[in-house]
Amino acid sequence: MESRSVRKTASSASPAPPRGASPAPSRGRIEPVIRAARPGDLPAVAALDARNTGEAKPAYWRDLHRRVLRRPKERWFLVAEAEGRFLGFAIGEIRAWEFGSPPCGWVFAIGVDPGARLRNVGSRLVDAVAERFRGAGIKHLRTMLRRDDNLNLSFFRSQGMMAGPFIQLEKVIE
Repeated sequence: MESRSVRKTASSASPAPPRGASPAPSRGRIEPVIRAARPGDLPAVAALDARNTGEAKPAYWRDLHRRVLRRPKERWFLVAEAEGRFLGFAIGEIRAWEFGSPPCGWVFAIGVDPGARLRNVGSRLVDAVAERFRGAGIKHLRTMLRRDDNLNLSFFRSQGMMAGPFIQLEKVIE
């Protein structure tokens, strides 16, 4: 199974936007437009992810976008924007029969510009991914997080998510 890179770190501070992104509107709830990511969005996606995670991986995002496009009925790479400004992204994928699980939808990755956090952008992205899953007949949405990622755990719990029926196990095999 591919590793899932779910990222959405929140902060009340509004540092400068990543290169390729514009600052988010400064106050209140945002009602972003959610649309399919285009190749021109990838520099902003990669910059936001690098800012949120401390790791630059633009080739990963380009490759992931190409893989999503190859299976458009079961994978979605979405971006959120308002007033022409990039605010965030989410990737959803339907996976079936891994570890005996019937088909379900995975939130594979999510990232929100720090200036747009706690302003409805992450919620709208999750809702948009869930809507696409429902349209494909999927009834369960999952994600995977680090157990010490309290920020993302809180965010996904605020979206109605809770512990599921599986436990991830790991072994170092250097």
